[in-house]
Amino acid sequence: MNLNELGARIIVYFGSSGKFFLSESTCYAIILAVILAAVGIWLGSNLQAVPKGKQVLVELFVGWIYKFTEENLGKEFARSFAPYFGTLILWLVCANSLGLIGLRPITADVSITAGLAALSFVLIQYNAIRHLGIGGRLSEMRDPFSFMIIMDLISDLTFPVTLALRLFGNIFGGMIVVDLWLNLMSTISATFCPVPILRCVTVIPLNLFFDMFEPVIQGYIFTVLTAINLRRGMEGTSPETLERRRKSKEKRLAKHQAKQLEQAG
Repeated sequence: MNLNELGARIIVYFGSSGKFFLSESTCYAIILAVILAAVGIWLGSNLQAVPKGKQVLVELFVGWIYKFTEENLGKEFARSFAPYFGTLILWLVCANSLGLIGLRPITADVSITAGLAALSFVLIQYNAIRHLGIGGRLSEMRDPFSFMIIMDLISDLTFPVTLALRLFGNIFGGMIVVDLWLNLMSTISATFCPVPILRCVTVIPLNLFFDMFEPVIQGYIFTVLTAINLRRGMEGTSPETLERRRKSKEKRLAKHQAKQLEQAG
Protein backbone atom coordinates (compact mmCIF):
# COMPACT_ATOMS: atom_id res chain seq x y z
CA MET A 1 0.00 0.00 0.00
CA ASN A 2 1.25 3.45 -0.90
CA LEU A 3 0.69 5.68 2.13
CA ASN A 4 0.86 8.77 -0.07
CA GLU A 5 -2.34 7.66 -1.80
CA LEU A 6 -4.46 7.35 1.37
CA GLY A 7 -5.74 10.91 1.16
CA ALA A 8 -8.22 12.29 -1.33
CA ARG A 9 -6.67 13.23 -4.69
CA ILE A 10 -6.80 16.82 -5.95
CA ILE A 11 -8.49 16.76 -9.33
CA VAL A 12 -9.43 20.38 -10.08
CA TYR A 13 -7.11 23.39 -9.76
CA PHE A 14 -8.02 27.09 -9.97
CA GLY A 15 -5.58 29.79 -10.98
CA SER A 16 -1.97 29.55 -12.09
CA SER A 17 -0.57 29.24 -8.56
CA GLY A 18 -2.58 26.12 -7.79
CA LYS A 19 -3.42 27.33 -4.29
CA PHE A 20 -7.14 26.87 -4.87
CA PHE A 21 -8.36 23.41 -5.70
CA LEU A 22 -11.09 20.82 -5.27
CA SER A 23 -10.41 17.31 -4.01
CA GLU A 24 -12.17 14.26 -5.36
CA SER A 25 -14.24 14.10 -2.15
CA THR A 26 -15.59 17.61 -2.70
CA CYS A 27 -16.33 16.95 -6.38
CA TYR A 28 -18.05 13.65 -5.61
CA ALA A 29 -20.08 15.35 -2.86
CA ILE A 30 -21.32 18.02 -5.27
CA ILE A 31 -22.09 15.49 -7.99
CA LEU A 32 -23.94 13.24 -5.52
CA ALA A 33 -26.01 16.18 -4.24
CA VAL A 34 -26.99 17.12 -7.81
CA ILE A 35 -27.90 13.51 -8.66
CA LEU A 36 -29.99 13.07 -5.52
CA ALA A 37 -31.76 16.38 -6.17
CA ALA A 38 -32.56 15.35 -9.75
CA VAL A 39 -33.77 11.91 -8.66
CA GLY A 40 -35.84 13.49 -5.90
CA ILE A 41 -37.54 15.85 -8.35
CA TRP A 42 -38.25 12.94 -10.69
CA LEU A 43 -39.65 10.75 -7.91
CA GLY A 44 -41.81 13.60 -6.66
CA SER A 45 -43.37 14.31 -10.05
CA ASN A 46 -46.73 13.08 -11.33
CA LEU A 47 -47.96 11.86 -7.95
CA GLN A 48 -51.32 10.09 -7.95
CA ALA A 49 -54.05 9.69 -5.34
CA VAL A 50 -53.60 5.92 -5.57
CA PRO A 51 -49.84 5.20 -5.39
CA LYS A 52 -48.25 2.80 -7.83
CA GLY A 53 -44.81 2.10 -9.23
CA LYS A 54 -42.12 4.50 -8.02
CA GLN A 55 -44.62 6.37 -5.82
CA VAL A 56 -45.05 3.29 -3.62
CA LEU A 57 -41.33 3.20 -2.81
CA VAL A 58 -41.23 6.96 -2.26
CA GLU A 59 -44.16 6.88 0.16
CA LEU A 60 -42.62 3.98 2.09
CA PHE A 61 -39.36 5.91 2.52
CA VAL A 62 -41.08 9.19 3.39
CA GLY A 63 -43.36 7.42 5.87
CA TRP A 64 -40.38 5.80 7.54
CA ILE A 65 -38.52 9.13 7.76
CA TYR A 66 -41.49 10.88 9.40
CA LYS A 67 -41.86 7.99 11.85
CA PHE A 68 -38.14 8.09 12.61
CA THR A 69 -38.23 11.85 13.19
CA GLU A 70 -41.32 11.61 15.37
CA GLU A 71 -39.73 8.91 17.52
CA ASN A 72 -36.54 10.89 18.04
CA LEU A 73 -37.85 14.47 18.14
CA GLY A 74 -41.53 14.16 19.05
CA LYS A 75 -44.67 14.92 17.07
CA GLU A 76 -44.32 18.69 17.41
CA PHE A 77 -41.00 18.72 15.52
CA ALA A 78 -41.47 15.83 13.08
CA ARG A 79 -42.94 17.85 10.21
CA SER A 80 -40.27 20.56 10.44
CA PHE A 81 -37.18 18.33 10.51
CA ALA A 82 -38.21 15.16 8.64
CA PRO A 83 -37.10 16.53 5.21
CA TYR A 84 -33.68 17.42 6.59
CA PHE A 85 -33.09 14.06 8.25
CA GLY A 86 -34.40 12.20 5.21
CA THR A 87 -31.93 14.06 2.99
CA LEU A 88 -29.09 13.59 5.48
CA ILE A 89 -29.40 9.83 5.88
CA LEU A 90 -29.94 9.27 2.15
CA TRP A 91 -26.87 11.34 1.24
CA LEU A 92 -24.76 9.65 3.92
CA VAL A 93 -25.65 6.12 2.81
CA CYS A 94 -24.80 6.94 -0.79
CA ALA A 95 -21.61 8.82 0.16
CA ASN A 96 -20.44 5.94 2.35
CA SER A 97 -21.16 3.34 -0.35
CA LEU A 98 -19.17 4.71 -3.29
CA GLY A 99 -16.69 1.87 -2.86
CA LEU A 100 -19.28 -0.38 -4.52
CA ILE A 101 -18.60 1.35 -7.84
CA GLY A 102 -14.84 1.59 -7.36
CA LEU A 103 -14.70 5.18 -6.08
CA ARG A 104 -13.27 6.50 -2.85
CA PRO A 105 -16.08 6.95 -0.26
CA ILE A 106 -16.73 10.64 0.28
CA THR A 107 -16.82 10.29 4.06
CA ALA A 108 -13.34 8.73 4.10
CA ASP A 109 -12.22 12.37 4.00
CA VAL A 110 -12.18 13.98 7.46
CA SER A 111 -12.88 17.42 5.98
CA ILE A 112 -16.22 16.16 4.69
CA THR A 113 -17.25 14.55 7.99
CA ALA A 114 -16.08 17.66 9.86
CA GLY A 115 -18.30 19.80 7.65
CA LEU A 116 -21.29 17.53 8.28
CA ALA A 117 -20.62 17.54 12.03
CA ALA A 118 -20.31 21.34 12.04
CA LEU A 119 -23.66 21.57 10.24
CA SER A 120 -25.24 19.34 12.91
CA PHE A 121 -23.68 21.47 15.65
CA VAL A 122 -25.02 24.72 14.17
CA LEU A 123 -28.45 23.14 13.66
CA ILE A 124 -28.61 22.02 17.29
CA GLN A 125 -27.38 25.26 18.83
CA TYR A 126 -29.50 27.51 16.60
CA ASN A 127 -32.72 25.62 17.31
CA ALA A 128 -31.93 25.33 21.02
CA ILE A 129 -31.59 29.12 21.27
CA ARG A 130 -34.62 29.66 19.03
CA HIS A 131 -36.86 27.54 21.29
CA LEU A 132 -35.40 28.40 24.72
CA GLY A 133 -33.93 31.84 24.15
CA ILE A 134 -30.39 32.76 25.13
CA GLY A 135 -31.35 33.05 28.79
CA GLY A 136 -33.16 29.74 28.79
CA ARG A 137 -30.27 28.02 27.05
CA LEU A 138 -27.77 29.35 29.59
CA SER A 139 -30.11 28.44 32.45
CA GLU A 140 -30.42 24.90 31.12
CA MET A 141 -26.64 24.59 30.87
CA ARG A 142 -26.22 25.73 34.51
CA ASP A 143 -28.59 23.08 35.83
CA PRO A 144 -28.38 21.87 38.57
CA PHE A 145 -25.32 23.93 39.61
CA SER A 146 -23.76 27.00 38.04
CA PHE A 147 -20.35 25.39 37.52
CA MET A 148 -22.01 22.74 35.34
CA ILE A 149 -22.02 25.25 32.49
CA ILE A 150 -18.32 24.44 31.99
CA MET A 151 -19.07 20.73 31.63
CA ASP A 152 -21.95 21.44 29.25
CA LEU A 153 -19.78 23.71 27.11
CA ILE A 154 -17.11 21.01 26.87
CA SER A 155 -19.78 18.42 26.00
CA ASP A 156 -21.31 20.63 23.30
CA LEU A 157 -17.94 21.49 21.75
CA THR A 158 -16.66 17.90 21.73
CA PHE A 159 -19.87 16.53 20.22
CA PRO A 160 -19.12 17.60 16.61
CA VAL A 161 -15.51 16.39 16.98
CA THR A 162 -16.54 12.89 18.07
CA LEU A 163 -19.34 12.83 15.50
CA ALA A 164 -16.92 13.65 12.67
CA LEU A 165 -14.17 11.29 13.81
CA ARG A 166 -16.56 8.38 14.38
CA LEU A 167 -17.89 8.52 10.85
CA PHE A 168 -14.49 9.18 9.28
CA GLY A 169 -12.73 6.47 11.30
CA ASN A 170 -15.22 3.76 10.42
CA ILE A 171 -15.40 4.49 6.70
CA PHE A 172 -11.68 5.21 6.26
CA GLY A 173 -10.75 2.17 8.35
CA GLY A 174 -12.98 -0.04 6.22
CA MET A 175 -11.37 1.32 3.06
CA ILE A 176 -7.89 0.49 4.40
CA VAL A 177 -8.91 -3.03 5.46
CA VAL A 178 -10.30 -3.79 1.99
CA ASP A 179 -7.19 -2.35 0.31
CA LEU A 180 -4.84 -4.37 2.53
CA TRP A 181 -6.80 -7.54 1.88
CA LEU A 182 -6.71 -6.99 -1.88
CA ASN A 183 -2.94 -6.51 -1.82
CA LEU A 184 -2.50 -9.63 0.31
CA MET A 185 -4.64 -11.74 -2.00
CA SER A 186 -2.78 -10.43 -5.05
CA THR A 187 0.54 -11.44 -3.50
CA ILE A 188 -0.70 -14.92 -2.60
CA SER A 189 -2.30 -15.42 -6.02
CA ALA A 190 0.95 -14.46 -7.77
CA THR A 191 2.70 -17.45 -6.19
CA PHE A 192 0.67 -20.00 -8.15
CA CYS A 193 -1.35 -18.18 -10.83
CA PRO A 194 -0.74 -15.19 -13.12
CA VAL A 195 -4.39 -14.15 -12.64
CA PRO A 196 -5.16 -12.66 -9.18
CA ILE A 197 -8.13 -14.95 -8.69
CA LEU A 198 -8.08 -14.74 -4.89
CA ARG A 199 -8.28 -10.96 -5.14
CA CYS A 200 -11.52 -11.26 -7.14
CA VAL A 201 -13.26 -13.88 -5.02
CA THR A 202 -12.26 -13.49 -1.39
CA VAL A 203 -12.97 -9.76 -1.21
CA ILE A 204 -16.72 -10.23 -1.72
CA PRO A 205 -17.55 -10.72 2.02
CA LEU A 206 -15.50 -7.61 2.88
CA ASN A 207 -17.32 -5.60 0.22
CA LEU A 208 -20.66 -6.77 1.56
CA PHE A 209 -19.75 -5.54 5.04
CA PHE A 210 -17.65 -2.41 4.45
CA ASP A 211 -19.40 -1.16 1.29
CA MET A 212 -23.02 -2.15 2.00
CA PHE A 213 -23.76 -2.97 5.64
CA GLU A 214 -21.45 -0.52 7.43
CA PRO A 215 -22.37 2.53 5.26
CA VAL A 216 -26.03 2.09 6.21
CA ILE A 217 -25.22 1.62 9.90
CA GLN A 218 -22.87 4.62 10.06
CA GLY A 219 -25.31 6.86 8.20
CA TYR A 220 -28.07 5.82 10.59
CA ILE A 221 -25.90 6.37 13.69
CA PHE A 222 -24.83 9.84 12.52
CA THR A 223 -28.46 10.82 11.90
CA VAL A 224 -29.72 9.38 15.19
CA LEU A 225 -27.04 11.15 17.26
CA THR A 226 -27.87 14.43 15.54
CA ALA A 227 -31.59 13.95 16.19
CA ILE A 228 -31.13 12.99 19.85
CA ASN A 229 -28.91 15.98 20.60
CA LEU A 230 -31.26 18.27 18.69
CA ARG A 231 -34.20 17.16 20.80
CA ARG A 232 -32.23 17.54 24.02
CA GLY A 233 -31.19 21.04 23.00
CA MET A 234 -34.70 22.17 22.07
CA GLU A 235 -36.45 20.62 25.08
CA GLY A 236 -33.99 22.12 27.51
CA THR A 237 -34.45 21.11 31.09
CA SER A 238 -36.10 17.76 31.65
CA PRO A 239 -39.44 17.46 33.52
CA GLU A 240 -37.64 15.75 36.42
CA THR A 241 -35.27 18.69 36.77
CA LEU A 242 -38.10 21.20 36.63
CA GLU A 243 -39.93 19.29 39.37
CA ARG A 244 -36.78 19.22 41.50
CA ARG A 245 -36.37 22.96 41.04
CA ARG A 246 -39.99 23.59 42.01
CA LYS A 247 -39.66 21.57 45.22
CA SER A 248 -36.38 23.28 46.08
CA LYS A 249 -37.96 26.70 45.53
CA GLU A 250 -40.95 25.78 47.69
CA LYS A 251 -38.64 24.55 50.43
CA ARG A 252 -36.62 27.79 50.42
CA LEU A 253 -39.81 29.83 50.45
CA ALA A 254 -41.15 27.84 53.42
CA LYS A 255 -37.91 28.41 55.35
CA HIS A 256 -38.02 32.13 54.55
CA GLN A 257 -41.64 32.39 55.74
CA ALA A 258 -40.84 30.46 58.91
CA LYS A 259 -37.93 32.81 59.63
CA GLN A 260 -40.15 35.85 59.12
CA LEU A 261 -42.75 34.42 61.54
CA GLU A 262 -40.06 33.87 64.16
CA GLN A 263 -38.84 37.44 63.79
CA ALA A 264 -42.39 38.78 63.97
CA GLY A 265 -43.13 36.68 67.08
